[in-house]
Amino acid sequence: MSKILIPASNTDDWKQLIVDPEKQWKSGYSARSLAYCWQESGEMPADIVSVLEQALSIKELKTIFAIPEHKVALPGGSRASQNDVWVLAASEGGLISIAIEGKVAEPFGQTVGEWFKKKTKGKEVRLKYLCAELCLEYPPPLDIRYQLLHRTVSAIIEAKRLHTNNAAMVVHSFSKTNERLDDYQRFLSLFNLESGINQSVSITLNSEINLTFAWVHGSEKYLKM
Repeated sequence: MSKILIPASNTDDWKQLIVDPEKQWKSGYSARSLAYCWQESGEMPADIVSVLEQALSIKELKTIFAIPEHKVALPGGSRASQNDVWVLAASEGGLISIAIEGKVAEPFGQTVGEWFKKKTKGKEVRLKYLCAELCLEYPPPLDIRYQLLHRTVSAIIEAKRLHTNNAAMVVHSFSKTNERLDDYQRFLSLFNLESGINQSVSITLNSEINLTFAWVHGSEKYLKM
């Protein structure tokens, strides 16, 4: 992957990066809502900053840079974890790697059971790796959403690459009813954590990674753009 970053000057620059522009770039869809929100802010939106700063280890959070549709390579196959936005930020606790998953009504993809139904050596390698990075038992419960596993690990991978022990996974939801919150909360239960809308919660993994999770309800005005 190239290390050259090209700044987004408008939302059209975001559109060209998504997997299926014709299907995903519509009003009321997460890709478009997220792009308009973040492009208007020019950095990590204030609502995300305020929620993440609830964590004891995250204070005075400042965006260094944000990359739309940032791909993070994973073992066990060629398909990367594609973050809707990945952010490198600074706080009083040091640098922090933040993976952003935008949502409206669309699901978090397949469950582990659905994804692993056709078991291959590559999938087994990947799932074992994800569990090891998250300090979870292998295999994880089959009803967990696979996307939440690899998106969280992508934040950890980039944190390690940048020699910091701070990582976060944020769901930036523009859904009026916060659809899919139950899947997110089920995922948090793997870590014996509970959290709700506009709340953050943290855990220190055995790998000494300080991992923070947050569900942030974004402004619904971006659904109409």
